[in-house]
This record gives sequence, structure tokens and C-alpha cells, in this order.
Amino acid sequence: MNNQSFPPFDLKRLLKTIFQPGAGERVCLLIDLDKPEDAVDFAFMKKDSYPMQKLAFEVFYVQMRKAVMQELDFSACDLFAYQTTGGSNLELPDYAISSSGKRMDMIRDIYMQYDIILCVSTYSATAPLTAAAKKWGFRGATLHGLNEIILASGLAVDYNEVSRQAEQLRQGMTKADSIEIDFSVGAENYSLHVELGREEAQKSHGLCPAAPDIVNLPAGEVYFVPVGARGAFPIKLEDGTLGVFDVEQGRAKRIRLICGNPAVIAEFNKRLESDPATGILGEIGFGTQVLPWSGSDIQDEKIFGTFHLATGRNDHLDGSVTKDQFHNPRNATHEDILFSSAKTPEIQVKQVRMNRNGQVEVLIENYQPCAYLLNLLKAPEPAGV
Repeated sequence: MNNQSFPPFDLKRLLKTIFQPGAGERVCLLIDLDKPEDAVDFAFMKKDSYPMQKLAFEVFYVQMRKAVMQELDFSACDLFAYQTTGGSNLELPDYAISSSGKRMDMIRDIYMQYDIILCVSTYSATAPLTAAAKKWGFRGATLHGLNEIILASGLAVDYNEVSRQAEQLRQGMTKADSIEIDFSVGAENYSLHVELGREEAQKSHGLCPAAPDIVNLPAGEVYFVPVGARGAFPIKLEDGTLGVFDVEQGRAKRIRLICGNPAVIAEFNKRLESDPATGILGEIGFGTQVLPWSGSDIQDEKIFGTFHLATGRNDHLDGSVTKDQFHNPRNATHEDILFSSAKTPEIQVKQVRMNRNGQVEVLIENYQPCAYLLNLLKAPEPAGV
């Protein structure tokens, strides 16, 4: 499924398709740096680190300043750097530094002054930027984890087609009653039941023609905000430790060690106990695109046949878990937990089933999309897309 070819990356085509910009709009690029002052005169470009930010500068900022800005009739194109937040979807700092060294108030000088904001960062900024866009009226895109593979594949595709396919899959999954997932690690089996309450499924499809809105790029998923969950599911932590979450009443209440570092598990449990909102299951999502593995979750969770669960805040997904429900602001994250054959080969996903309209539909087996999903892509395009 990953041997397909992609057209060359074309920034002008991408921006035109995604945003349909009007004449005279102002655009800026936000990046994160350990020392935002390294944005002055683009000093970070001379550092040994920051491969993602350097790529953002070369591919987005330089191209927009040289050609795209004139061709799309932007009236301004600027770059600002903010202090790295240290966590997924944590609140952004109050200020950023411009390339000329000016301290910029994030609200007054950036959110209120720019029509389109592109954010290429180490950690996702989707949640805080979505909240800011709704308040200050801009639109934009978050592209955390950007790399060369993503540029050559997930950002090179036709997003009109991505949107069309995501809608076909969304139509076939919306208003589901629940999702059931069977996992195994070695000889041990686990199952998770996720209640969806027949809610309308949502899609991440990349198109953002009108404010206020923030899209996640690469896009391509169908997702739900759960109304409850119970059971257990395994997880692979950042250091490779494997654990299993025990889920009750929609929340992961504890994590048990399967193999790896007991200290990592103990630290995780401390956070779950001291700040219960960190364990809330805030999302379940399914990839809709045929893309190559990139090593970055921003693209890899969009691959057809993968799925992800997420814990923590979900207000940017129209959920009810907001930052003020966390005892410690540093815990107010949205953490995606991706399951795929490339990232979690130690975890077998035997089957993912959807209960909908009195029918049980098998969606995924062994990280492969099943007939029900494949047939949805062959169905006639839904009306009103």
C-alpha cells in the first residue's frame, strides 16, 4: 500500500488548496526554539540542532518570501520563534521573538495581526492555536514533526482528494454506537470498549478556506470524542517500556508493567493519581490516507489501517476536557497513542470492530483495513461534500 508515487511538493499549490487565500492577506511562520533569541538574524540556522525548524525556514519561509508571497498576493510574510513548550498541546508562551530581535506579544502582535499562521514545532500546538483562532479570528495549520518524508508525501498530495476520501469514510462511520478493540502482547490478551454515543464523526481533511479554523497537516483521519470507555489496552512508552492501561468510566486509572522500566510506570501512575484528567480518553481516530511511514506521528497516524487513542484535553476537537480541569498546567496535554505495525510491532491488534445501526462491522485486522472500509472508498461520493 505504500509503494505509490507522489507529485513533487509544491508550496504554492498546497497553500492555495488549503487556504484559498485572498489578496492582501498576511501570513507568518511560528517555530519553537530552546532559546527564542536564536531567531534573530536566523542564528538557529547555524546551530547543529533544529533540523525541523531549519526545514521550515528553507521550505516555507524562504519560498514564501521569494515567490509564493507575490504569486498568492500576500501582503506580509514573517517568522517568529517561541520558547519550546515541552509537551503536546500545552499552552504557548505569551511572547515570541522576531527575526529582527523584537519581542512580540503573542496576542496583540501575532494573533490579531495575521490572517494565516503556520506553526512548525517540536510539540503539537493544535489545541492552544485552535482556542486562539476562535477568539482572535485567524486560520492556520500546525505541522509539528515536519521532515523530508512528510514533505515528499503527506504534503505533496491533493487535499481536495484527501477531503473527499475522508468524507466517504466519515459517512460510513458516523453515529456509531461503539468501537471494540482486541489487543495482544505475547500470550496476554486485552480488550477495550469505547462508547461513542451515536455522535457525529469528525474528519481531519486539511481544507481551511475560512477563519476561524486550525488544521493539522498532514491531514487525513476520521475521529470521535468518546463518551465513555472500559477495559484495558497496552501502550508502548517513549523509552520502549510496555505497559497496560486499566480503563474505567472513560479514564485510564492506572498503568501496569508488561516489560521494561518499572520506574517509568511508577512515574506515570503518580501523574494519573495526582492529576486524574491526564488519563481521560479524549479521542479515538482512524487514518484515511495511503502514505509511507515517516517516523513522525503527525503523518503516521493518518495512514490507512492505523488508529490512535488520545488522553487528556480535547477541547480543540469540540470535546469537554479543557486545560482548567488539570491540577498542574504542565499536565494539560493531548497525548496521541498510535497503534501501527511500524511503531508498535510488539502490540498485536487482532481486530477493531464498530457497532453501528445494529450491525457489527470489522474495520481493521492486524493493522490492515478490512472490506468495510475499503468498500466505503469505492462508494459514490456523498452529496454535499
